[in-house]
Amino acid sequence: MAHHTSADGTVLGRLHRAFIPVEDLANLLAACAIIMLMVLGVLQIVLRTMFNAPISGYIDLVELSMASMAFLGAAYCQRLGSHIRMELLVGRLKGRPLWALEALGTALALFIIGVLVYYSFGHFLRSYTLGDTTMDAEFPVWPSKLLVPIAFSIWFVRLGLQLAGSLRLFIDPRKDPIAVVTAKDVATQAQDEIHEVMGDDVDLSVSEERT
Repeated sequence: MAHHTSADGTVLGRLHRAFIPVEDLANLLAACAIIMLMVLGVLQIVLRTMFNAPISGYIDLVELSMASMAFLGAAYCQRLGSHIRMELLVGRLKGRPLWALEALGTALALFIIGVLVYYSFGHFLRSYTLGDTTMDAEFPVWPSKLLVPIAFSIWFVRLGLQLAGSLRLFIDPRKDPIAVVTAKDVATQAQDEIHEVMGDDVDLSVSEERT
């Protein structure tokens, strides 16, 4: 069952919900890359062992797939609050002190990811201009490098939404939390992850109100 609040009709609420499919698609692509790499690994073992015919450029393909697996799911994890968080202090705070600290941490992360977007896009342009390839099979490297600034850009937008959500609650902690990470116990976190896997329309960012 979907979980809706009065905040869903706000501009932030609409942006938050509109951006969810983008993060889900990026995370799905990362999952597909992992599955394809597993299948490729099995084929490599079978072909090499039974037929003495290893896949040409296997190591290069593994190298090129690393970017998608490592970064495309980052924004999705940010939305769920699945990244490692140090909550020893944050877990004891409520109201404005809590959201002030959340806004500060999100702003710092936003700055770092913004820098990474800029420099990773520069690496992509350099690779594309020079025609950079892998050492063995000479596959072009730029498509893999392009995924990095794309993934960081998606993450950057999610952090921007979370920053806006934290500032909104700092101004008025009585409002319904939206587009922010809220602390949950283990059982609630597990239940939310089940809903996500099953595809239920659950707004995980508002499952628990912290005031």
